Amino acid sequence: MLRLAAPLVLVLSALVVVPAAANGLPDRPQAVVKQQLVPDEAVTVVVRDVATGESLIEMNSATPRIPASVMKILPTFAALDVLGPAYTWKTRAFADGPIAKGTLQGNLYLQGGGDPLMTIERWWRFVTDLRQTGLRAIEGDIIIDDELFAPDDQRPGDFDGRPYRTYNVLPYALLVNLQSSEFTIRPNEDGEAIDVAVDPYPANLQVENRIKPVNARCAGRNRSFSINHPASDPLKIVISGTVSLSCPPQTSRQVILGPAEFAYGTFRQLWEQQGGTIMGGMLRAPTPKTARQLLSQESLTLAEIVRITNKFSSNVMARTLLLTLAAEKGTTPATTAAGETVIGNWLKGRGLEFDELAIANGSGLSRDARISGDSLAKVLQAAWKSDYAPEFLATLPLGGLDGTLRKRFGRLKNPSRVRMKTGTLNGASSIAGYVTGESGRTYVVVIMVNSKGVQYGPGEAIQGSVIEWVVSQ
Repeated sequence: MLRLAAPLVLVLSALVVVPAAANGLPDRPQAVVKQQLVPDEAVTVVVRDVATGESLIEMNSATPRIPASVMKILPTFAALDVLGPAYTWKTRAFADGPIAKGTLQGNLYLQGGGDPLMTIERWWRFVTDLRQTGLRAIEGDIIIDDELFAPDDQRPGDFDGRPYRTYNVLPYALLVNLQSSEFTIRPNEDGEAIDVAVDPYPANLQVENRIKPVNARCAGRNRSFSINHPASDPLKIVISGTVSLSCPPQTSRQVILGPAEFAYGTFRQLWEQQGGTIMGGMLRAPTPKTARQLLSQESLTLAEIVRITNKFSSNVMARTLLLTLAAEKGTTPATTAAGETVIGNWLKGRGLEFDELAIANGSGLSRDARISGDSLAKVLQAAWKSDYAPEFLATLPLGGLDGTLRKRFGRLKNPSRVRMKTGTLNGASSIAGYVTGESGRTYVVVIMVNSKGVQYGPGEAIQGSVIEWVVSQ
C-alpha cells in the first residue's frame, strides 16, 4: 500500500495543478484575465529570456493575431538592418530651362524622394537654400514629381471614415508637414469677431470663416466649431459654428488639400514670403532626364526617423519605410506588395519564415495584418542580437517617460525597465518589446489581446499584470 501511495499522490497533484496553469499564465495575470471577462483563447502572451531563449510563459503563442501598431516593429527593424541607420532620403529641385539674372526661363521640378518627415521648418530650409542659389523668379510652372511611390489604391478615410485625421495620412513621395495644418480659433483683438489662423497656410488654400461670435459664457454649444471640406472645391475650407468672445484660443490639426497641392501651396507661400515670384501654376510630371539639378536636401537619418516612428506610432512613416525598402531594392514606383516581399526575403535570410505573417501596409492600421506571438518574439530576439541593436532599442517607448508609454506603468518602482511598442485598434490591444526584471535579466515580452472592447481598458489591464510579474523576476 505504501508503494502505491506515492505515485497516486503525484497523479492527484498533477490533476490539481495542470488546470490552474493550463494557459501558462501565473496566478495574478490569470486572475486579471478572468476579471476583465476576456476568454483565454483571445489572449497571447510570450515571455522569453532574451539571451538564452528560455521560455517563462507561452500562451497561444502560435495563434495569428491582429497586432495593431506593434506591427511597426517589423518595418523599423528591417529598415535599420537593410538600409543602415545613416541612410537618408533626398528631396531635389531641377530646372528644365536656362537661368538668366535670377530668372528661370522654364519650369521648376520638385522631386520627392520619400522623406517621411519633411516638416514645414525643413521645407522652409529647402526653399531658403534654393533662393540662396540666386534663383528669384520662375517663369514656368512648379511641377511635382511624385513618381517614386506608386499611387495608393486606398483613400485616407477607408479605414474608419475619418480622412482628415493625421493618423490616416497616406504615404507620398513629397509629403510636406504630414499634409496638415493647425487651425487656431480665437477672438480678435477688438473683441468683436472670431478669427481663424492657419499654420502653415498654403497659398492655394481658400478659408471661409462662418463662425458666429456670441457674448455668452464659453461653454457647451458656445465654444463649438467644425472644419468642413466641400467636395465640390478641394482647395476650400469652411469653418462654421458658434464661439463665445470669452473663449480662449482653441486649436485643431487637420489634413487638408491633396498631397501634391499641399506641397505646391506651401512651397509657393514660402517662396513668395522670401521675395520670390512664380508666373505659372502647378503640374504633376516626372523630371526630364535633361533637367539640371539645382538643389538636393537630405532628410533626418533613418535612425532618427525610426525612433520617431515607434516612439509616437506614426502610421504614415511606417508605411513610407515599407515603400522605401521596395524602392531601394529596385521596384519603382514602389508598392506595398513589393515592400512586403523585401521584408519576407529579409526574414528568410535571417532564418525566420513565418507562414502566418501578413504585413499589410506595415503600420498596423489594418484589419488584414497578422502575426503570431511566437513570430514577433523571434523578431525581437533577432533585433536584440543585431548589429544595430542600440539604434533599434532607442526607438521603443520607455515606461513612464516618453512616447506612447509616457503615462503608463507609473506603479512600478522603475518604469523605465519597460521598453515596448504599443498598439490599439477596435477589438485589439497589444504591446511588445523588452522588460528587465529585478534579477537584471532582460526578457522579450509579447502580449496581444484580440477581443471585443479590449481597447477600452481590459487589454491594458492584462498587459500591466503580466509586465509587473515579469519585472518581479
